[in-house]
Amino acid sequence: MNIMVSGSIAYDRIMDFPGKFSDHILPDKIHMLNVCFMINELKENFGGTAGNIAYALSLLGEKPDVVASAGHDFNAYGNWLRENGISTDFIKIIPTEFTAGAYITTDNQDNQITAFNPGAMRHSSAYDFDSLDPQKTIAIVAPGNLDDMYNFIKIYKQRGIPYIFDPGQSLPAWNKNQLIEMITGAMIFISNDYELGLTIEKTRATAEEISSMVEILITTKAEKGSTVIFRRDGRLDTVDIPAVIPFRISDPTGAGDAFRAGLIKGLLLPGRDIIHAAKMGTVSASFCVEVHGTQNYSFTKQLFNERFAAEFSLTAY
Repeated sequence: MNIMVSGSIAYDRIMDFPGKFSDHILPDKIHMLNVCFMINELKENFGGTAGNIAYALSLLGEKPDVVASAGHDFNAYGNWLRENGISTDFIKIIPTEFTAGAYITTDNQDNQITAFNPGAMRHSSAYDFDSLDPQKTIAIVAPGNLDDMYNFIKIYKQRGIPYIFDPGQSLPAWNKNQLIEMITGAMIFISNDYELGLTIEKTRATAEEISSMVEILITTKAEKGSTVIFRRDGRLDTVDIPAVIPFRISDPTGAGDAFRAGLIKGLLLPGRDIIHAAKMGTVSASFCVEVHGTQNYSFTKQLFNERFAAEFSLTAY
């Protein structure tokens, strides 16, 4: 099965500031801010929605294709993806740009100042889908280059390729008509509860009306699990999936992407349904939150099945 993962490829550069930002910012000088923070260390992690989803899929035994744009500094990230069995053939390199990067400084009160450089993500990856067999392809459209998101969905609809639409942080960029157009016809529309609220606000549609535009509506709710709304026997059915409690909680960043990978893996399993797939998503997410960084966790098939069985009393795959 071809798994097309489009979205962002980014470096997350995380800096630790040992003090408090507020001690260095004078309230009466906020209009002419000029500060410098001496950090303890800088950690560079591989991130971005497409990279995170693809990485988790590789842990689940799949070989997804990443469709995205990256910059001239992509070598280290590219090597990492290939080491994990992930093709980089469809990642377009923009030699005049840096790979997208988030620069995150956190103080000792967990306050954050973040700067994001889209870099190569400004450029469309311009992938040619003509060679794909719609019967052997599943796609996820995650936040990334806006032209790619909009155009890929149009192509998936035209070619009959089932797709998951995950607008995430791109939501503010879309107007009502664009958002409704991209949602309508999706196999799955997935978002967290805040993003669903924003989608409802922008489209002026209720959650039930949004669910009528797609086959399946999934809303993730962090430690409260997720909700799946789908049609069964001609009516809408709602199922709540509990969150899997991790051994420890280090960093929730990237858990949503890990959930989406587990979901996709579950959808590919013969004889399994959307509820089983969503359960695989929540187990996958539980591994991610146990470590800092969105691609620093790992698990084996055995470990995944053990955690799944402990929660749901059956084998995942």
